[in-house]
Amino acid sequence: MSRQIPASIIRQFFILLFLLGLLFLISREMMTYLGGVLGAVTLYVLLERFQVWLEDRKWKPALAASLLIFLSFVIILLPIAGIGMMLTSKVKTAIKNSEQITEAVKSQLDSLEEFIGFNLSESISSSEVSTWVSDNIQNLASSGVNVIISVGIMFFLLYFMLVERDTWKKAAMTYMPLKKKNLETIADESVDLVKSNAIGIPLVALLQGVVALIGYFIFGIDNPFFWFVITVIGSMIPFVGTALGILPVCILMYSQGNTGGAIGMLIYGAVVVGSTDNLFRLVVQKRLADVHPLVTLIGVVVGVPLFGFIGLIFGPLLVSLFLLLVKIYKNEYGKEGEGI
Repeated sequence: MSRQIPASIIRQFFILLFLLGLLFLISREMMTYLGGVLGAVTLYVLLERFQVWLEDRKWKPALAASLLIFLSFVIILLPIAGIGMMLTSKVKTAIKNSEQITEAVKSQLDSLEEFIGFNLSESISSSEVSTWVSDNIQNLASSGVNVIISVGIMFFLLYFMLVERDTWKKAAMTYMPLKKKNLETIADESVDLVKSNAIGIPLVALLQGVVALIGYFIFGIDNPFFWFVITVIGSMIPFVGTALGILPVCILMYSQGNTGGAIGMLIYGAVVVGSTDNLFRLVVQKRLADVHPLVTLIGVVVGVPLFGFIGLIFGPLLVSLFLLLVKIYKNEYGKEGEGI
């Protein structure tokens, strides 16, 4: 006698399949703006206690949320936009003079060629370098509209997350297929991860950049604040670090004939700036969760193509959250039960 599948199971299967299909379509279209969603989550974690503080002092939730969004726009978004405009301006200038810059670099390689016995300058094409830089800048400019939409989504989500935080927290507790204990673990550890990635990594990079900036002023580097930004960005990338800003500065000084200044800046970068890395990380990690360098590296590799510049922060955050969910899955469904 053949056993038939109950009609209710078949209906449930097709409804579930339909829901998964819709989820796939929505996720595919929203992937471009995933940075805005992560930005909203990050800002929510950082601003929730201030929202509660204002509401405890009889502020209306909508007014408190609006104030916090305005302050986050002024304190966070405007400086990032300013840095982006400065970098774009510098890069555009470099594009206009890319062939001359490349030729100047090639001329400085002559002495190295004699020392190592390999012809480096012939492998560098001025026109190819100029074309590569121009194409990448055009791609960056074309993503400006997506960035604006992502920012809009970020603040829109942030507003409702702050104003209706109890509603969406209850919904998460109701619909997520996890035990209450594991949901609480996700909530607690997610806050630590967000703070570590959104505060810890940029703070250490900023402090190292300040130390490097002092050296740039001491040795009379042109455009010190530009190189300060480059150094901060490099400091957030594992195994690259502050060398992203310091080495080009030393090369430029050497190419301009300032050999003593180049050597001095190189020593300052290796000894002073390099030694502050462990010190700053030790101080910051006492207050925030530690993020393994491999997580940061993989996060940067994944995050920058997905989110652009801000992927330096959101990439490691995304990888950290993925590892947390793997841990929770093992706790929820693993053979060893709830343990870890």
